[in-house]
Amino acid sequence: MIARYAQVRLRPRHSLGFPKQIKALGSRKVSGLAARQAARLRFRIGSRAGMLAPSALNAHLPRAPGPRKTLETFVNPSSPSRKMGLAVAQMGAVNLADSRAVVVRRLVEMMREAAARQAEFVVFPELALTTFFPRYWMDDAEAVERYFEKTMPNADVQPLFDTARELGIGFYLGYAELTPEGRQFNTAILVDRSARIIGKYRKIHLPGHSDHKVDAPFQHLEKKFFEVGDLGFGVWETNDVKIGMCLCNDRRWPETYRVMSLQSAELIVLGYNTPSLNIHWNEPAHLRTTTHEIVLQASAYQNAVWIGAAAKCGHEDGHHMIGSSMIVAPSGEIVARASGEEDEVITARIDLGMGQTFRDHVFNFAKHRSPHHYKLIVERTGAGDPLPRPDVD
Repeated sequence: MIARYAQVRLRPRHSLGFPKQIKALGSRKVSGLAARQAARLRFRIGSRAGMLAPSALNAHLPRAPGPRKTLETFVNPSSPSRKMGLAVAQMGAVNLADSRAVVVRRLVEMMREAAARQAEFVVFPELALTTFFPRYWMDDAEAVERYFEKTMPNADVQPLFDTARELGIGFYLGYAELTPEGRQFNTAILVDRSARIIGKYRKIHLPGHSDHKVDAPFQHLEKKFFEVGDLGFGVWETNDVKIGMCLCNDRRWPETYRVMSLQSAELIVLGYNTPSLNIHWNEPAHLRTTTHEIVLQASAYQNAVWIGAAAKCGHEDGHHMIGSSMIVAPSGEIVARASGEEDEVITARIDLGMGQTFRDHVFNFAKHRSPHHYKLIVERTGAGDPLPRPDVD
C-alpha cells in the first residue's frame, strides 16, 4: 500500500479518528456519491495528519477485477527495486532576531531525526539560514553583511556538516551566496554522505521586482539582491542515485524538470519560501498552495522522477508563508506531506525503480520525443505571433 512508504511525525493535536458513519462504510453498501464523499473526507483527514495515502481515495469505490495495483506493482520486473530513505525537513519561521547558530541547531536536530528514521538524504529549505530577507528594502551592502554566506561551510554552518559526516547522511541546503568576486546568488548545494559538497545550483527563475514598492505590505526583491544563476540545471550522482536541484520559483517552470530528466535525473530536490499573499496581483490565497501541489505532481509524473520539496513557512515576524512540504512519486502521487507550519521531518522509503518503469514506457524519451518540433521553446523567450502555416487544401 502507498501509505507504508510514508513515515511522518504526527503531532498530538491531530485526531486520526473517523466519524462513525465513515467507519461504517467498510461493512455496508453505499452509493457511489457517498463513497466518493467519504473518500475525500479520509483524504482531508490524512492531509491534516501529515500523511497522504492516495490509494485510500479509491478504497470504497468499485474496481476492476484482478490484483489491486499499488506502488510496488508499478515497478517493472526488468527494473530492479532500488530503495532509499528520503527525508524532507520543513522549517518553521526564522525571525530577524534568530542567529545562524540557533538556526543551525534546529537543522542539526532535524537531521538527527531523519537519520533515526533511516533516511539517507535530507532536503532543507531555500535560504534556510536566515529569514526571507528579500521582503525588506535595504541597500545591497547591508544585505550582504547580514544575510550572505562568504564561504561554505563556514564556522556557523560547520556543525551541520560535522553531523552529516557523523551520521553518514547527505543533504541539500539553500542559502544566499556571495562569491569571491562579489557576485550574489540564491544558491543550493548538494552534500554527499561524507559531508563533501559535490554540487551547486544557482537559482535561475528569480521572481519579484528590484524597485521599492512603497505601498506594498512587504517586498519581494530577489531581482534586486540576486543575479540570475549561471550554472544551469545540473544532475549529480551520489550513492548510485542521480539527483538534480532547483529552488522555489524554478518549480513552476516545466523546462526546469525536463532539462534534468534529459540528464537521467531520478530524484529532484528543492527548497522554497512562498508568501501566502501575492503582492503583484489579487491571487486567491488558496491558489498559493493549490498551484504548488499541481506543479510538483505534474512535473514528477511527466518526467518520471521523485521530488522532495522543503518549505520554510509560518509567520516570520508577521509575514506568512505556506508550508505543504512533500515527497511526490513518479506516478504524481503525494506519498508524504507536512502537517503544519513548524519544524517537521517527513520521510518516505522511495523506490527509484518506479521512475525507471515510467521512463521505459509512457515517458520513454528516446522512443517518443520529437525535439525538431520544439525549437520555438529555445528560439523565443516571450510569446509572439503564431508561426506561418502552409495552406490547407
